[in-house]
Amino acid sequence: MKILVTGGAGFIGSHVVDTYIEAGHEVIVVDNLSSGRRSNLNPQAKFYQLDIRDPELRNVIAEERPEVINHHAAQIDVRRSVVEPVFDADVNILGSIKLAMLGIEFGVKKFIYISSGGAIYGEPEYLPCDERHPIKPICPYGASKYTFELYLELFKQTSGLEYTILRYANVYGPRQDPYGEAGVVAIFTGRMLKKQSVTINGTGDQSRDFVYVGDCARANLLCLEGGNGRAYNIGVGIASTINDIFKLIKNFTEYKQAPIYGPAKPGETYQIYLNCELAKESLNWHPQVELDQGLQKTVAYFRLSET
Repeated sequence: MKILVTGGAGFIGSHVVDTYIEAGHEVIVVDNLSSGRRSNLNPQAKFYQLDIRDPELRNVIAEERPEVINHHAAQIDVRRSVVEPVFDADVNILGSIKLAMLGIEFGVKKFIYISSGGAIYGEPEYLPCDERHPIKPICPYGASKYTFELYLELFKQTSGLEYTILRYANVYGPRQDPYGEAGVVAIFTGRMLKKQSVTINGTGDQSRDFVYVGDCARANLLCLEGGNGRAYNIGVGIASTINDIFKLIKNFTEYKQAPIYGPAKPGETYQIYLNCELAKESLNWHPQVELDQGLQKTVAYFRLSET
């Protein structure tokens, strides 16, 4: 199968590319390298350095004729979405619409879209959140990610484009950037290994559902053949506090310092974890890597990359 992966040089997207290639698929990567890295690229993938909003993307899809588009590229910075909601919408809504329309024009059979299993639900009305939970985002990022979910259903009705939506929990693992708008696991790990101070935003009692990147990649493989027309939560179904994560990584890195507590981030959900039973029933997917094991793998990767 020929698959185009947007954001395929990024943290999660590059793992998805690796998984597809290991399964024998042909992969084309489109990434503007704004946050992705050339070093993440699988050498067996064909690479185009392009923004999804670039008009040149039409020529790429016309030439390559992928059967599947896997759409990981996005504006993912919650804080930036609050400050620059127009930019957030331009990338996450308009850019995604243009990509899907190109897929329709050139005969793509399926569109796999990566949404958010945290930001779209907002502050949960019940826990764990399943896919029927009310959609009440509290930041523009969450609103933009969900908006394109609605467009996908419209495209299916009007053009027959098949789709599967994966709503990730908080993804962590090797290749996550410890700088800039990164996940807390990567930030903590990077700073602890360098024996630098670590800041926890808010009290640290806020909780998240932390899922290992390899488990997410496997979900992308499974939905090549299943999960049509549905959205699926991809997480572990367990709430871990930021303080818990700090303590675990502190132990694995032999870090000696106490955390510094700073102000909470605006627009972020306080507590959330996901019910992923639908993915188990429909995709035969379930998380295989437990938090301790995943954090040890992540620390080991960072140790190696620092040497």
